[in-house]
Amino acid sequence: MRLIHTVYEPAGDGPHPTLIAMHGFGASALDLLGLAPYIADGRFMVICPQGPMEVPIGPTRGYAWFPIRMGASPDRTAIDDANRMVTEFLNTALQKYPVDRKKLVVLGFSQGGMMAMHVGLRRPRAPAAIVSYSGMLIGGEHLAEAKARNARGEPPPILLVHGDQDAMIPFEAMFVAGNEFAAAEIPSQWHLSMGVGHGIDAGALRHGGLFLAKAFGISVR
Repeated sequence: MRLIHTVYEPAGDGPHPTLIAMHGFGASALDLLGLAPYIADGRFMVICPQGPMEVPIGPTRGYAWFPIRMGASPDRTAIDDANRMVTEFLNTALQKYPVDRKKLVVLGFSQGGMMAMHVGLRRPRAPAAIVSYSGMLIGGEHLAEAKARNARGEPPPILLVHGDQDAMIPFEAMFVAGNEFAAAEIPSQWHLSMGVGHGIDAGALRHGGLFLAKAFGISVR
C-alpha cells in the first residue's frame, strides 16, 4: 500500500535537511505541513505521509496509523503493520526527494509521535534525530529492538515535548518515555509546555526548531 503524502520543499536544489512528519489520530497529510515555516526558518524539507486507516471524524475524513481501543494497549500486529508501511514509504521518499540523509528527522504529533519513536528507532540507519510532540512510547519493554545507530554507532537523540494540560495523553507519559530511554541508554531531552493542552504551541515549535538547528549546526533567528 502506497501512502498519500504532502511535501514542502525549500528553495534551492538540495540536498535538504528533512522532516518526515506524521500526523495524529483523525488528522491527515495536510495537518503538519504548516510546521515548515517554523522549523529552522523554513530551511527544512517537510514530507508528511498520511495514515493508512480512515476513521470517522464528524463530517470530514480523518486518518490514523493504527486502531485505538479505549483502555487497551495498541495491538502489536497493527503497530508492526504501520511500522512496515512507514518504513517502506520512508525508503521510497529518500530515493524520490533531494533529502540530506545525514540530516533526516522523524517527527510526529500524538499518535504520529508514537510512530516517530517506533519507526525512527528501528531504522537500519538511525535518523539524525527524533521529535515527539504530545506522544507516548509504545512497547517500551521492547526497546531491545531499537537498534538504529548512526555511522559512529550512536542511537539517535530524541526530543519529547508535551503540554502540562494535556487531557488526552497526560504529560506523565513524557517522563515515562524518558525513563525508558535512559534505561536503554538512548539519549533524550524534554520540554514541558506550560498551560498547553493536546497541541503544539509557538514555544514548542521554537524549542523543536532550536533542538534541530543545534543538532545540525544551523543558526536561526
